[in-house]
Order: sequence, then structure tokens, then C-alpha cells
Amino acid sequence: MAHAWRCTGLRWGGGGPLLGWEGGRRSPLPRGKVVAFGVVSEGRRTCVGARGNACPVRAGVPGRSTGSRCDECARLDRAHSVAADTIADDPRPYHVYLAWFGSGMVKVGITAVERGSARLLEQGAVCFGWLGRGPLMAARRTEEVVRAALKVPDRIPYAEKRVVRAALPEAIGERAAELAALHGRALGVYGWPEALEPVPFQVVDHFGVFGLDGLPAAEGVVSELVAGGVVGGEVLAVAGPDLHLATGRGVVVLDTRLMTGWELTAPAGEGARDVLTVPVRELKSRGGVQDGLF
Repeated sequence: MAHAWRCTGLRWGGGGPLLGWEGGRRSPLPRGKVVAFGVVSEGRRTCVGARGNACPVRAGVPGRSTGSRCDECARLDRAHSVAADTIADDPRPYHVYLAWFGSGMVKVGITAVERGSARLLEQGAVCFGWLGRGPLMAARRTEEVVRAALKVPDRIPYAEKRVVRAALPEAIGERAAELAALHGRALGVYGWPEALEPVPFQVVDHFGVFGLDGLPAAEGVVSELVAGGVVGGEVLAVAGPDLHLATGRGVVVLDTRLMTGWELTAPAGEGARDVLTVPVRELKSRGGVQDGLF
């Protein structure tokens, strides 16, 4: 049996997107790279654990889950999560941001200042701007006030982000216009906490970083990996956790969060680079209703 690797997920570093593997290995994902792997045929997907600790029972995890944790480990992980609003005494300064994913798709959020733009890269934000900086609770309050006043969400589903990536405007001014307008409105919102320092608008654009220029529309998205399945394709773009791959079945999006918890191997044969034998569903157009299989 070929050596098996366990993926720890996609990480964004200074050099771009990297797939991580147990043991510390990292695989860069530049445009044009061929990605090809097989899922161990007799394997099953198991929980990745929480907070750096292995799952004590190696619980099974559904193939369609992007969380890759069993219920107990997921609860443990969220118990120490700023995103879950369970930590109130974090002394680090936080940024409040507005992020843009496409026309009419803007969200508000917070991230630790020390993380820089990592959180925005992880979410697949096409462009963003800092709104303010201050203590955690002031940042939380500002996030809530802005969300309510401007009617912008604090979360946008990945399914919605994917369908617009191939049709985004090429001019940065067009991509930034909606953010600039909302940023100006947000600074005038009633209830802005005094402890949060406003930040002048300056757009940070990830269009080129993600490789979205000239990106063809995706025809489908991998719904899950399965034992014995093979995925092969050429990287066209990487945005957030998503790989846009040119495969033997057209352009398909692979959410790399589906890879964690599986044992993966190098597939046999040169032709594996174009093979796709895992379940794929048709990518819905924005507002569409179809959800058929290829």
C-alpha cells in the first residue's frame, strides 16, 4: 500500500496558499500546479480533534461536513473561540473590517490585529477595508451596531461566494466602490463605541492573490470525498479554502476542508491528473434552483 498522508487543511502564508499535512509538510498551490490524490479505499473519515489534541475515540465524521470534527471536539474547539463569542477578556487589540465578495455581498467582522489579513484570505474576501481598531468588546459592539444599521451580515455562505468569482469586475475601483460607500456610512452610525479608533478607508485587494483574473466559471463543486475516490486537476485559482480545478469533467471547485480527516495517497498513473471519481453536484447560479448530479 502506498504511503498515506493526512491533510491538516489549507493555510495562507506570505508565499500564498499552502496545503498542510500531519508531520509538518507543506505543499504550495500556485496557479498551474497539478493536484492529484486518492482516498484510501478501506479508510474512513475520522475526527481531527480539537485545540491540538487528537480525538480520544477517533470518532467518524460525515463526508459532507466541512467542520471535520465530532460533536464533542467541535464543542471543545468553540469553547475557546472568539468567533463563538465565548471569550470576553482577550487583551489583544482587534480590527473591525468590511469585506466584499461580489456585488451586494458585503459582510462585517472582527479579527485580532496581530493576524493581519490572514482571516480575510481564509474567508475568500476579494477585497476588504479596516473600519476600526480597539479592545475586543468594543470591536464586538461595533460589529453588532454596523450589522444592524447597514443591514450587512456577519457571515456569507461559501456557496454564494463561489458562483460569482468568475464574473467579478476586473477594475479595482469597481470592486472597491461598494466598500468605500459602506465604510463612510459606518463611521457615522449611532452607537459607535468611544474605545474603538476609526481607521480611514484603504482597500486591500486579493483579486490577483487568488488568481481570479480570467477565471472560467465553475460547472460543479465536490460535495464529499469517498473511500477509493480520486481527485485530479490543474489549479486555476485558490480563494479561501476553495481550489478551482480544471479537471476531466470541466472546472470544479474543491473545498479543501473536505480533505481533512481522510487518509490520502498519490494515485497511480499519469492519467490520474484528469480523473475525478468523487461525488460532484452542479454549481448553482446565484438565485438558481438546480441541484443535479453530473
